[in-house]
Amino acid sequence: MVIPNFRFKFYVASFIIVASILALAYFFKSYQPLWAFTIVGPLLLIGIIDIIQTKQAIRRNYPILGRLRYVFETFRPAIQQYFVESDLNGRPFSRRKRSMVYQRAKRVKETVPFGTQVDVYEEGYEWMVHSAYPLDSKKLDQHPRVRVGGADCKQPYDLSLFNISAMSYGSLSANAVMAMNNGAKKGGFAHNTGEGGVSPYHKQGGDLIWQIGTGYFGARAEDGTFDREKYKVTVAHESIKMIELKLSQGAKPGKGGILPAIKNTEEIGKIRGVQPHTAVLSPSGHSAFSDPKGLLEFLKELRDLSGGKPVGFKICIGDEHEFYELCKAMVETGLKPDFIAVDGGEGGTGAAPVEFSDSLGMPLQDGLSFAADTLIAFDLKKDVVLIGAGRITSAFDIVKTLALGADACYSARAMMMAVGCIQALECHSNKCPTGVATQDKKLMKGLNVPDKAERVYNYHNKTMYAFVEMMAAAGIDHPSKIRRHHVFKRTTVGIVKRYDQLFPDIPVGCCLNTDEIPEVFKKEMLIYNTKDYT
Repeated sequence: MVIPNFRFKFYVASFIIVASILALAYFFKSYQPLWAFTIVGPLLLIGIIDIIQTKQAIRRNYPILGRLRYVFETFRPAIQQYFVESDLNGRPFSRRKRSMVYQRAKRVKETVPFGTQVDVYEEGYEWMVHSAYPLDSKKLDQHPRVRVGGADCKQPYDLSLFNISAMSYGSLSANAVMAMNNGAKKGGFAHNTGEGGVSPYHKQGGDLIWQIGTGYFGARAEDGTFDREKYKVTVAHESIKMIELKLSQGAKPGKGGILPAIKNTEEIGKIRGVQPHTAVLSPSGHSAFSDPKGLLEFLKELRDLSGGKPVGFKICIGDEHEFYELCKAMVETGLKPDFIAVDGGEGGTGAAPVEFSDSLGMPLQDGLSFAADTLIAFDLKKDVVLIGAGRITSAFDIVKTLALGADACYSARAMMMAVGCIQALECHSNKCPTGVATQDKKLMKGLNVPDKAERVYNYHNKTMYAFVEMMAAAGIDHPSKIRRHHVFKRTTVGIVKRYDQLFPDIPVGCCLNTDEIPEVFKKEMLIYNTKDYT
């Protein structure tokens, strides 16, 4: 048998060290040299264990020293974040983006000196056009809202343009949820519960958007199907202003929610109606419906059972033709959601397979523009509020999202940063060092609810202030007047295009009164020529 070089050296070094200690003890006729075994002994034992074990080849071939590889791997994300990455190249959020959120949350100086660090001639650079005749921002509405609720809605809701996106209790800690809800209460914006149900920690007085996923948590029968009576009890709470049915989310479209067993405590199991201390894997699809008409009928039922509260759904655009058929069904049945939330493939999650996060789901700009265009093509946009979500942190992100057709925005990870998230990337491990994404009470205790609630409020308030100032600089007096031609993008070096050139406007109602997809609209459907849809 050929013995690897380092392992052989370990054997030789171990023999020499042990022999030397015993020789010293013998030569000096003293037991004192034997105390060296208190240090040498454990190291030798570790080395022997490394050689005997069969799971890790590096440790087996490089006893003791090989363990350093796993030590460095453990600390690599922190080393990368704090010592290696520049202010602009961090992922998924750069240090510059994170610092902006922290500074606004803490109400400290957020201005930057000496000009931009961004390469404005780099491919992908975007900017908003300003006006030679800017408006006085102080004369504009400082907290613009959009009314959600169609003709069949008896309790319409005035939604802020910037809201907390879906994050469940279970994925987040109780303290983080309470901080967010208290911040939403003070700032007058909405807090999406996530699909994990409405917990006591959500009920701090802030407005809620109750998200219902495929697990129907909060309205779940014993067999996992939708329970109408439980739904009526939950939805009656005065804090619940809107109901959002989750079809898919950007970080893992086509896959149900994942709650690791380590996060599924007794309390969470009771709230969700599932067995605690087990991994909770929600089904990929809904059992209450299986086609566009069934979806619309179910939404109507949710609205009726709620007493007329606004009802909509969340989706990450996948097969474009499915959304096209859904809009067609809205026209044919007369049944419409009050709102649609479009999540981009770049959206976040606490736990998802890497292939789903990296390689499934249409990015926000493409998905949102397509959804808006499809609604316009069927003359439905006037009846349905669009909410955009996907890495939205700044006022300019809001501007871009509204320019593509959204009426309001969601933000999840930026709100997590406002309550203390440092992008440690430990959301799935229950070891979040800031107590944001963990159920470990020792870690959770470090998150002070009143302080972090104030920071959530500050971050929202300062971002909306910046948004209104950007509108005023562009000579725009209302968010509804933001259009695609207001935003430019450098597509390649030397080539600049407006959003309306990248995402051409669709004629209103062009898909009505025709059995075929109009040619002008086919250009927006990236897959139209690969399937016979007409």
